[in-house]
Amino acid sequence: MEADKTRARKILQILRESFTMPKWISSKQDPFETLIITIISQNTSDRNTEKAFQKLSEKFPITPEALAKAETVEIEECLKVAGLYRNKARVIKEVSKIILEKFNGGLKPILDMPFEEARKTLLQLPGIGPKTADVLLLFSANRPTVPVDTHVKRVSKRLGLAPTDGDYEDVRRTLQLLYEPRDYLAVHILLILLGRKYCKALKPLCEQCPVRVFCPSRRG
Repeated sequence: MEADKTRARKILQILRESFTMPKWISSKQDPFETLIITIISQNTSDRNTEKAFQKLSEKFPITPEALAKAETVEIEECLKVAGLYRNKARVIKEVSKIILEKFNGGLKPILDMPFEEARKTLLQLPGIGPKTADVLLLFSANRPTVPVDTHVKRVSKRLGLAPTDGDYEDVRRTLQLLYEPRDYLAVHILLILLGRKYCKALKPLCEQCPVRVFCPSRRG
């Protein structure tokens, strides 16, 4: 395990040197806004997520109260560019209503809970799966968890940082064993950046990849 950790740390160091962390990472985003953005982003490109969120922000204050009271069709209109907009609009209205009525109009009561309790509570809300729950806990509450999106799952398996047949929880737990909690945010972001630029799903650019020497799956 110690050899695996050493290798994992070397990969992370190279990724830190190869990519610049996005500027928005350093800005404190409202937890509810993070939730809404994450719901919109499901099966949607970053560009269309941004467009849809901007339209929604121009139409409504991004608060549980405003979105719980909004007409579903009006939310749908804002989200059309994001795809699956009818379902997302329904989920946004529904989760806003629950947060308004059960959690005093904010996510703080949940995020202040002990980690496992907070995660379990988030997973019981509509539209919140493991990735969304972990995004909220990591980004909005600085809790020790690694959200696993499609890029993180693909890249970590190709690099041998996670079991090739592992599910969401297998990948998350393995990454958390390999890295220190202080590095979880960087691991999440940098694996995504690597997946977008080099370790692509269909045509990975192995020859250009900065961590190719550590990759058991590299081509060429």
